[in-house]
Amino acid sequence: MQPLLLCSLLAGAGLLAAACDSRPAEAPRPVVLPPVAPGELRSPEAFAAIRDDDARAASLFLEASKVLLHPRCVNCHPHDGVPRQGDAGERHSPPAERGPNDRGVAAMECTSCHQAQNLELARVPGAPGWHLAPAEMAWLGRSPAAICAQIKDPARNGKKTLAQIVEHSNRDELVAWGWAPGHGRTKAPGSQAAFGALVDAWVKAGAACPPEESRP
Repeated sequence: MQPLLLCSLLAGAGLLAAACDSRPAEAPRPVVLPPVAPGELRSPEAFAAIRDDDARAASLFLEASKVLLHPRCVNCHPHDGVPRQGDAGERHSPPAERGPNDRGVAAMECTSCHQAQNLELARVPGAPGWHLAPAEMAWLGRSPAAICAQIKDPARNGKKTLAQIVEHSNRDELVAWGWAPGHGRTKAPGSQAAFGALVDAWVKAGAACPPEESRP
């Protein structure tokens, strides 16, 4: 029996089922985030229309990854022990290595040149505690999804809880340097406060990670 004929018979008998409704179900409309100026970050409030916690958390992390993937951040998170420099991520000049404590090798330690503040005349960047991220925290060349999983893993995030990750994002002075990098360097998007707010909102939404193919 033809489907339409069956539906007519059911309707005549007062037994019309929802399955006979030929109208296609409407797909959920994707949430369109508000535009953001170049070099800025959306606020957590911009993601409020995303009702699903995991989807909202993933979107919040993608926004925060604009900072995590910026040269001011990834240059100090290399996978090969060699710090990068500049907006193009060039290998450090003069040649430098991570060393046993992430602070360079003997006679060539990071703080031999990098002081607690930028040296504008010498064009040398600086901030308190200048050093490379530990090897297990390397994320140069990795996707937002991979970095997200790494940040959530205490074995690969410096043994930090998610609450400590939020505190680190908001307060750490070396992180803060990314928005005041000195001579000729592009600052990270937004501000440390804006970045910290996104990380905090990501954690409060459940800290879900974006899909592997997602990019900010």
